[in-house]
Amino acid sequence: MTATTAVLNGLPDGWREAPESSVPERVLVALSGGVDSSVAAALLVEAGHEVVGVWMRLHSAADQGDGHRKSCCTLDAADDARRVADHLGIPFHIQNLEEEFANSVLDPFVAAYASGETPSPCVGCNTAVKFGALVGKGSALFGCTAVATGHYARRAVTVDGGSWRLRSAIDSDKDQTYFLHGLDSAAIARARFPLGGMTKPEVREAARQRGLVTAEKPESQEICFVPDGDYRSLLRERGVGRGVGEIIDESGAHVGTHAGTEGFTVGQRKGLPGSGVAARYVSSVDPVTNRITIAPRAALDVRNIALVGVSTPDGPVALGQTLEGHARIRHRGTLVRGTITGCGGGEASLALSDPLWAPSPGQTVVMYDGETLVAGGRIARPRPA
Repeated sequence: MTATTAVLNGLPDGWREAPESSVPERVLVALSGGVDSSVAAALLVEAGHEVVGVWMRLHSAADQGDGHRKSCCTLDAADDARRVADHLGIPFHIQNLEEEFANSVLDPFVAAYASGETPSPCVGCNTAVKFGALVGKGSALFGCTAVATGHYARRAVTVDGGSWRLRSAIDSDKDQTYFLHGLDSAAIARARFPLGGMTKPEVREAARQRGLVTAEKPESQEICFVPDGDYRSLLRERGVGRGVGEIIDESGAHVGTHAGTEGFTVGQRKGLPGSGVAARYVSSVDPVTNRITIAPRAALDVRNIALVGVSTPDGPVALGQTLEGHARIRHRGTLVRGTITGCGGGEASLALSDPLWAPSPGQTVVMYDGETLVAGGRIARPRPA
């Protein structure tokens, strides 16, 4: 069984599949200008829902064009979203969420790298912006009771309807529940994921059959607010830069220098000394001393990981609470059986049956029970000696 299919094992006892609503409702669709959200909107229209298309203005990239290529946040993306809405005959609006995006995504992203962490900005964007601020404004301005996106995910609900969970998508290669783990039960109940039961090739074909202008549009891969792919340039613009620092090996010996800890993450190989010797990887980043420690690859295998901000859709993991399942520390990364034990205050420990390689402080960690996502959090920074 491969890492990408291991989550598709069924639902826990007491849970049932939550199919997309067949009762007509007023749904806000977050149109990104890409093929996925375009098809999601089309399917909802065809199902008889009253659909309102909204494109989110999140940052200054909205003032730039990219030739209708990849970004979801440029002027061209807004134009593609508008063209899709016109094709489907639905109202289209542009919603300015720059302040919410800066507070929940951009500023934390910069602060994380400045603190020696590796952030996952999509988690904050989904939790606080798309399924937070956008839902609130969509309800107030447009009277929408649900919000839909082009994410590949499904939903589960308890038999009594009292609690909701995310489920892995049918297309395990496209599953995006990792980035949605911050949604609580109420947010999942309001969410609509029309593509959860489809594969990417099926979505492409659906777009072609409907004549959508985004049918052949390439997928967005880069961080949306770093269109050139160089996050270090953003950090420099924000004044994050510690200058030249020391690189030491696992024994504490000086082996070289670097240009600033903000440019490194645990597991990184690029930019390190080591010509003519066994490969070394970043094993720790200390922004206080501006020091990088490197070690052989095997030294980065870890079985026990400290976590912070750990929660389930029903709330923070409680002191002494245990959750068992399969954990991963990277999107589509290897799933390893483990146990999360609550330590209080949203902190927890993760004990793994097999090691995972190069866990980095700040990275998102999620745990599945079969195909159901049961908890998520972040890897904690090492405590000061």
